[in-house]
Amino acid sequence: MVKSNPKKSCCASGGEPASCCRVESMISVDDRGQMVLPKELRDKANIKSGDKLALISWEKDGEICCISLIKADYLAERVTEFLGPVMSGLSGIGNQKK
Repeated sequence: MVKSNPKKSCCASGGEPASCCRVESMISVDDRGQMVLPKELRDKANIKSGDKLALISWEKDGEICCISLIKADYLAERVTEFLGPVMSGLSGIGNQKK
């Protein structure tokens, strides 16, 4: 049995597409630039009213070719995991005796 790694993202960054990536739905943008995430997708992603989503974009040849949404709380957790060791290492640099 394959165990999932909770710290590993399901989305690939470069290389082959992740097996979890798929078209969930097609949505339209109205005249005011607004769009609606379908209820089924909001339920599946546990997106509630008031949740903040970060929009991540990828550029190719000077144009945005892909956009992705990630819950802001999840993004903050990943950034903290990544930068936490770096920041603790930097804070020790100023405290070293010469």
